[in-house]
Amino acid sequence: MASIMTNAAALTALQSLNATNKALETTQGRISTGYRVATASDNAAYWSIATSMRSDNKALSAVQDALGLGAGKVDTAYTAITDIKDQVDAIKAKLVTARGASQDNQQKIATEIKAIQDQIRSSVTNASYAGSNLLQNDGTAASDLHVVASYNRTGTTVSIDTIDVAATDTQVLDTAGTGGIVGGLLATTFFDPSAAAVSDTAVDTALDSVETALAKLSTGAAYLGAAKSRIDTQQSFLSNLSDSIDKGVGALVDADMNKESTRLQALQVQQQLGIQALSIANGNSQSILALFKS
Repeated sequence: MASIMTNAAALTALQSLNATNKALETTQGRISTGYRVATASDNAAYWSIATSMRSDNKALSAVQDALGLGAGKVDTAYTAITDIKDQVDAIKAKLVTARGASQDNQQKIATEIKAIQDQIRSSVTNASYAGSNLLQNDGTAASDLHVVASYNRTGTTVSIDTIDVAATDTQVLDTAGTGGIVGGLLATTFFDPSAAAVSDTAVDTALDSVETALAKLSTGAAYLGAAKSRIDTQQSFLSNLSDSIDKGVGALVDADMNKESTRLQALQVQQQLGIQALSIANGNSQSILALFKS
C-alpha cells in the first residue's frame, strides 16, 4: 500500500542503516583500541575478570623487582664469600709452608698473610649491595634479609611469601670487625713470628683455626648458593606466570584484528548499500506525488 503518511520501506531501510552504523562504530572502536572488551559496558564479566588479572600482574611485576633486588644482594654476598674462601685457602697454604721455616722466612710469610688478611677484610666490607651487606652484620634477626617472592590472592585475602636469609648463617665478620667466621683470622696475633720463630705446634693451632673457618665459609657459601638458586627459580616461575596471565587477559578482551578487519570491510559495503536503499525508499514518496501531477 502506498502511503504519504508512513514510508514503511524508508523506516526499514533506516533501521537497517542505523544497525549497520552501530556495528561499524563498534568494529572501528575495536580496531583502534585493539580490544573487543575495552570497557565494562562491552562485557561486564570479562572486563571485571581482566581488570583483576591485570592488577595481580602489576603486583607480580613488583615482586619480580623485589626478587631482582634480592638476587643482587645474594649474588654479591655469594661471590664475595667464595672469594674469601679462596683467600683463606691461600692463608692455609702459607701456614703449611711456615711449619719448620726459619724466623726470617716466617716473617716474610707473615707479611704475605697480613696482605691476605687485609684483602679479606676489604672483600667483606665491600660486599655491599643497595646498602645491604649480608657478610658483615650484627647477627640479629633485624639484619635478616627477607626477599618478597610471591603474591597470592584468594578473593579479597592477600598473602605475601618471602625467601629468608638469616644473618647468623652469613656473618663472615661482625660489625665490630672482630667476630664472625673470619674475625679471629684477622687478629694481629693470629700468626706473629716477629719476636721469635713460631713453633710447629703454634702453626698447627693456627691451621686448626683456618680449617674451622673454611668449614664455616663452605657452609655459608652453600647456604647463600641455595638462596640464590631459590631466587633464580622463583624469578623464572614468575616470568612464566606473568606471561600466562597476559595471555589469559588477551584471550578475554583482545580483538581478533584479522576478523575485525574483514568485518569492517563487509560493514562498509553494507553501509553504502543501506544508504542507497534508503535513498530509493525515500524516492517512493516522489512517485506518489507524480501520480497527482498526472
